[in-house]
Amino acid sequence: MSLDPSDWNETRALGRTMVDDILSYLQTMRDRPVWTSVPADAKARLSEPVPRAGAPLAEVYAAFKRDVLPYPTGNIHPRFWGWVMGTGTTTGVLAELLAAGMNPHLAGYDQSAAIIERQVLDWLKELVGFPADASGVLVSGGTAANIEGLMAARVAKAGFDVRETGVHGGPPLTVYGSVETHSWINTACESMGMGRRAFRAIAVDAAYRIDVNACRARIAADIAAGERPFAVVGNAGTVGTGAVDDLIALRALADDFGLWLHIDGAFGALAAWSDSRALVAGQETADSLAFDLHKWGYVPYEAGVILTRDPGAQLATYQPGRAAKPAYLQSGNGGISVDTTYFADRGQQLSRGFRALKVWMSMKEQGVDRLGAAIQKNIDQAHRLGDLVAAHPDLELLAAVSLNIVCFRYAPSGTAEKTLDSLNAAILIALQSRGIAVPSQTVLQGRFAIRVCITNHRSEDHDFDFLVAAVVAIGAEMAATAPFNARSS
Repeated sequence: MSLDPSDWNETRALGRTMVDDILSYLQTMRDRPVWTSVPADAKARLSEPVPRAGAPLAEVYAAFKRDVLPYPTGNIHPRFWGWVMGTGTTTGVLAELLAAGMNPHLAGYDQSAAIIERQVLDWLKELVGFPADASGVLVSGGTAANIEGLMAARVAKAGFDVRETGVHGGPPLTVYGSVETHSWINTACESMGMGRRAFRAIAVDAAYRIDVNACRARIAADIAAGERPFAVVGNAGTVGTGAVDDLIALRALADDFGLWLHIDGAFGALAAWSDSRALVAGQETADSLAFDLHKWGYVPYEAGVILTRDPGAQLATYQPGRAAKPAYLQSGNGGISVDTTYFADRGQQLSRGFRALKVWMSMKEQGVDRLGAAIQKNIDQAHRLGDLVAAHPDLELLAAVSLNIVCFRYAPSGTAEKTLDSLNAAILIALQSRGIAVPSQTVLQGRFAIRVCITNHRSEDHDFDFLVAAVVAIGAEMAATAPFNARSS
C-alpha cells in the first residue's frame, strides 16, 4: 500500500494554498503581536489521543492553521531580540520544501546533495579565513558544533589513546574558557565522560573578556598538579553581552602550552562577513571554529557548522574506529557508494538531512555581500540602541556594546537598588506578554538586565525607538503601583 496521495491534483492544490498561506504569514508578520501564549482551548485540542485512523489532509492543515501557526516563539518578527534566535528568510522556507521533497540521506554517497554541502563548506571556510583543505560538516546547531570541536581537541591533544581507553587511560583532562562561556561546555564535558570539573571557568575583565593572564596561571598550576590541559575555548561573541575574547592572545597562549584553540563563534563569527570583521580578528587562527547559520546567517533552523583546521583531526575523532565498517557502509569504487560515509566519518550523525540546500540557495540568491550588510546593520542598530539607552535619564546601560547585544535596565533616579531587579523582570514579562517585543534577560554583576540580541534582518531603527519608549512607559506604570512604589526611596 502506497502512502502517496490518492488524488494528486487535490494535494497539489492544497500544497499551493499552503505555500501561499505561509508567504502571506511572513509578509504580514508586523500586523501581529511578537508573541502570544498558546490559549487553553488550543492546548486542549492539541492534547488528543493517538490518531489510529487518518483524516483528510485539508482537515489536518486546518488544525495547523488554527492551533499551531498563530503561536510560535515569534523569532521571525521584527521586534524579536531574544536568545540570539535567527529569523530565517522566504528563500530558506522554500528551500526546506525542496529539501524535504528530495529527502536525501547525507551520510555521504555520490549525489548532488553531498556536492552542495561540500560547496557550502568551501564557501564558509573562505569567508572566515580557514584553509581550503580544512575539514567541515554541517550539524544541528552551536552545541553540537562546539562538542564536535572539543571532541577533536581531546583526541588530538590528550596525550594518550582516549578513544581506546576512555578518560581513565591517562591524567585528568582539563579545558579552559571564561565564566561567560555558553552552557554547551558543561554538556560537552559531561557527555565526553570528563565531568564538569574538567572545565576551568576563568574570570573575565570589565568588558567580559577572558582574563588571559589568569588563564595562563591556571593552566600552569594544573600541569604542576598532574592534570592534562588539552584545549582553550575562546568566545567570539559571548551569549551574555556579545563580548569577544582576545582571540590573538588566546592563540599565543594555546601555542605556549601546546594546546588546541577552539572558538565558539555561534553568532559572532559571522561578523567576518561584515565591515566589522576586525571585531573577530584571530578566529581564523583557531584549530576549530563553531558557528550557526540559523543565527546571523539568517537561514531557517537547523544549520550549525564546525570547521577544523587540520583536515585529519576531525576524521581522527571517529577513525580508525570506523575503518572496520560493516559491509553495508563500505565505500565502493563506483556506483552510488563512492564516499558512502564522507560526512558521517567527520561527525556523530550517520543519518543526516539536506541542511545545506537552504544555505546554498540563500547565499546564491542574496549574495554574501548583502548578507554581510544585514549583519553590519544589526551591529549598527545595537550601538544606536546603546546610545539611546545611555542618553535616557531613566535607563542604564549595564555593559558596553561590543557586537550586537545590548544589556540595560529601567533605573529612574530615586529607585531603591533592591527594587530594580524585580521591577525590570516585570517590565520584561510585560513586553513579552503584551506582544510588544521579545528581549531576553541576563544578570550582570548581580543586576538583572533586559538583554536585546540583534540578529534580525527585519528590524528597523524605529523598532528600537519603540522598544525604548515601551520600556520607559511600562516602567513608569509599574513603578507607580504596589509593590514597587512601596520599596522606592
